[in-house]
Amino acid sequence: MSTWIAFPHDSAGFTYDAATLRSHWARLHAGDAEPLPADAAVLAAWALFHAGHFERANEAGLAAGGAGITAANKAQAIYANYLEAGEERKLTLLMEVAERAEAQIAADPQNANAYYLMAYALGRYSQGISIAKALAQGLGGKVKSALETAIKLAPQHADAHTALGAFHAEVIDKVGSLLGRTQGASKDAGLSLFRTALKLNPTSAIAMVEYANGMVMLEGDQRMKEATQWYEDAAACVPMDAMEWLDVEMAKAELAD
Repeated sequence: MSTWIAFPHDSAGFTYDAATLRSHWARLHAGDAEPLPADAAVLAAWALFHAGHFERANEAGLAAGGAGITAANKAQAIYANYLEAGEERKLTLLMEVAERAEAQIAADPQNANAYYLMAYALGRYSQGISIAKALAQGLGGKVKSALETAIKLAPQHADAHTALGAFHAEVIDKVGSLLGRTQGASKDAGLSLFRTALKLNPTSAIAMVEYANGMVMLEGDQRMKEATQWYEDAAACVPMDAMEWLDVEMAKAELAD
């Protein structure tokens, strides 16, 4: 198995022990609404995730099993999306997450993050192979259904709202409003989902970036000035863990472009 690329930043400020992780849990998981785990091994896997030790978090989560699968899947999905340099390996890692999450759904059908992470992995996989090709393979409907289920199970799941908003925007951007309707995509629904995500988690850099991207996809360059302000707001966010640091760096990269 290929070596995972290390998190490219000093993680000292993102290192939590069990007590500090518990005290900061609500803020760190405002996006995914993941319940605080009772199992010390699962909590340890999450501590590795937050510090940017994604490979170790993945291994620890898989070893813990149960709720640890969620930590493992998120670590692998975030790593694949942000840090993996090889496109083919990135797609393989994402599909592994989707398959594990689907098995987790079968074992625990009330687990909102199993649906969310399956959708996240398939969504990023779809971007990698092209949205049009993914829609032709039926992945769009699978992503949409999984995100809607995640929101139904966890209405406060800000990240699922963001991802579903991005689904609507990506589909309409790639195939147009008319064909987008056949996939259940709607401009109004997409924008509403982004706004809800930001109400649920107003300090989320990724929600700001995705809203900025989405408003330009859905309403054109006339929204570029407003989108730029959202990129600036995202770039100014203070990250509390490695994933948030990667989100903020992405916002900075958007501004540099």
